[in-house]
Formats: sequence, structure tokens, C-alpha cells
Amino acid sequence: MKSNLVIRTLTGVVFVLLLVGCIVFGPQTYALLFAVITGMTTWEFCTIVNKNANLQVNRLITTVAAVYFFFAVLGFNLNVMDAGIFVPYILTLLYLLISELYFDRENSIQNWAFSFMAQLYVALPFALLNTLSFIQVPGGEYGTPMLTYTWIFSLSIFIFLWSNDTGAYCFGSMLGRHRLFPRISPKKSWEGSIGGALVAVAASQIIASFSSDFNAQNEVINRFSWGGLALVVVVFGTWGDLVESLLKRKLGIKDSGKILPGHGGMLDRFDSSLLAIPASVIYIYTLNSGAFHHMFESILK
Repeated sequence: MKSNLVIRTLTGVVFVLLLVGCIVFGPQTYALLFAVITGMTTWEFCTIVNKNANLQVNRLITTVAAVYFFFAVLGFNLNVMDAGIFVPYILTLLYLLISELYFDRENSIQNWAFSFMAQLYVALPFALLNTLSFIQVPGGEYGTPMLTYTWIFSLSIFIFLWSNDTGAYCFGSMLGRHRLFPRISPKKSWEGSIGGALVAVAASQIIASFSSDFNAQNEVINRFSWGGLALVVVVFGTWGDLVESLLKRKLGIKDSGKILPGHGGMLDRFDSSLLAIPASVIYIYTLNSGAFHHMFESILK
């Protein structure tokens, strides 16, 4: 039992250091890391559905498509390619549809469903990280916007998820009485979820003390915005965890894999982020619209 705790702790520390280091170090290490994560998670997803649902999802093509989509969104965001960069990805999706015509399989519809679920559930969220990591800021020649690598938003999502997990475990262990979703995850409690949210919001205020990326002119708006992002991450991260729990329950498995000692597989490690990332993108882009800026400023006047 003690050795398992040591292994789990060491794995967690190495994982966090690797993730933080690659995101902060620069765009190259960030892109390489999440391309690898996208590929490994997609491959693992296809593996567990093939093995436990008796399907024949094309793991290689589905994984290649997912990794290509990550780089395609990256290239499009960097303005190094136009929309034509998505043509090979679309052709790959067409292949996944057409290829089933040439196999006499009972589960063709399920193969289609899980192939495209891999793109929507795994590939899309990781690709959307690019829209948070590369943003346009003033400062170019003649005041034109300049594209820059900004790691704070991407990293903050994971910080809030880790803070939520830590807070939920501590508060749930001490105060947990009321089950949050007993049908899917009997161990989660409302008390733990609320405690996790409080810790994540506290972490957001620490970040807000060093980052004014939401609003450099108004500290109150900046702090409220960071706190709102933390709550969005907590709520959708919890749903993301429950979605993967339901998937594993339906497939009859405990862990999605064994690649991370003491932590299971890649899906187990990134399940919360798969819903938290798209929700964060919607939140940040909505908040940065002019209408919301005017609304906040009028409320605070």
C-alpha cells in the first residue's frame, strides 16, 4: 500500500513538472507535448472500445487524423496556412466512413460512432488549446495586432483542475456526506465538489495577482474574470470526469490504461480537461467580446 502511494506520488510529480515545463518553456515544447498527448489519448480510447465493446475502430487512421487536426489548428492559428490545411483531415474522415463499406461487419455503425467520437471527444479539445495559447496582442508595426505565444490560459486550466482535485479530495474525505452522482461515481460528494471549487477560485486569485490578461485597466474585472474561469473549469471538469467514468462503467473497466503508474491511462489523467478546455475557450472568447466588457464596466460604475 505504501509503495503504491510512493509510485503514485512520484508519477504525479513527474507528470506535473513535465506538463508545466513544456507549456512554459515555449511554443515548440508545448506543441510537441500536446501532439504526443493527443496521439496517445486517441490511441488509448480506440484500444479500450475495440477490446471491451468488440469493435474494429481503425486505431491508426483515427489517431493520425487526431494528431493532424491538432497541427492543422495550430498552423491555422499561427496564420502560416489558410483553411486548405484542413483538407487532408476531411479526406481522412471520409476514408473512415467509406472504408466500412468494404468490410462485412456487424458493428459498422458503432465503428463509425466511436471513430468520430474520438475526434470530437479527444482531438477537438486538445486542438482548441491552440486558440488559447496563441493570441493577437497590440504592438506590431503601425499598431497592428501581433501574434504571440501566451501560456497562462492553457496552464491555468490545468492548475484549476489540479486545485479542484486536491480540494475535493481533502474536503470530501473530511466532510463528504451527500453523494454527487452515486449512479456513476459513488465516491464523489457535494461537499468535496464545493471544497474543490473554493480551492480553485483561491488559486485563480493568486494567478490574478500576477496576470492581468483579462483586463489590465480594471483589477476588479480581472479578478472576477479569473474567478469565473476557475468555476467554469471546475464545473465542466467535474462533468468531464463523470463522462469518462460512465464510459468506463459501460465498458466494464476500472482504468483506461496502465501507462501512468498509479494513475491509470491517458484518458484517466486528462478526462476532466476534455470538457474543461472547450468550455474555457467559449468563456474566454465570450468574455473578451466588446459587449461583455461594456456590461462589466457598467455594473461596476
